[in-house]
Amino acid sequence: MTRSGRAHLDAMFAAIRAVAKRIPRGRVATYGQLAELAGYPGASRVAAAAMKTLEPAMRVPWQRVIGKAGPLRGRIAIHDPVGAAMQRQLLEAEGVPVGDRGLLALDVYGWLPTERSGRGASPRRLPRSASKRRASSSRR
Repeated sequence: MTRSGRAHLDAMFAAIRAVAKRIPRGRVATYGQLAELAGYPGASRVAAAAMKTLEPAMRVPWQRVIGKAGPLRGRIAIHDPVGAAMQRQLLEAEGVPVGDRGLLALDVYGWLPTERSGRGASPRRLPRSASKRRASSSRR
């Protein structure tokens, strides 16, 4: 990787981690949300890589970042059973119940920053990728 490429990746990781630090206790955000709020829409895998390479000294609440399982559901995204158990324990200690299959209610515990208050809001909006409108070649 070139020096400028590495610098760009470091900047992306830093922006994503800064957003993750803002997730309030008792709320969760998806990797896709993190990327979009950091200014990189569609970069959920980059957000996952940023979270995977965390160091304890960075003090980022990694347990509050989950995978998306549907429009209103999220899922613990750690495939390692020990890590998943730790994430579950940390989330439940914050008051976020995690189902037996690792599922969480995004409509209840999802976070989206608001300008009005410091509390997260859980909007009932479709993700950008779930648009019902299809592109058509006949609309040229």
